[in-house]
Amino acid sequence: MITIEVYSNEYAAAVAELFTAAVHAIDSSIYSVEQQQAWAPIPIDHYQWQARLSSERCYLALMGDQLLGFIELDGNDIDCCYVHPRFQAQGVATRLYQHIEAIAKQRGYEHLRVDASRVAKPFFEKHGFTQIRENQVARAGQTLTNFTLDKPLTS
Repeated sequence: MITIEVYSNEYAAAVAELFTAAVHAIDSSIYSVEQQQAWAPIPIDHYQWQARLSSERCYLALMGDQLLGFIELDGNDIDCCYVHPRFQAQGVATRLYQHIEAIAKQRGYEHLRVDASRVAKPFFEKHGFTQIRENQVARAGQTLTNFTLDKPLTS
């Protein structure tokens, strides 16, 4: 049974490792190996991840104490949404997304926004997001394409 919980420090290393595994599992025809390394450097900077995760904006999908995925909500922006490669296409991302959408509605947000990768874009479109623009992001000497998507939460 999958539960969604607020991030706690005991999962810092697991979140960083999950993120890195998810990025490096992307088919290299979508993002090259060099782009993946720029996006999710190996070795992992665990100190940077621990500092990033110290704010109360990250939610974890857990089965028991095993981390399946995570999502971050910063204001009305979804900052990260990643699922471990072994658990993709099993509804984990949907559960995470539904959780933060409920939080956003509870907080009275009028919309949600995300900068989604080529891989994540169809997931968010399936959940009612529409593309606003395409972005070229420079990172560690590489250019990565992502898409800014938006979803109104009020009718």
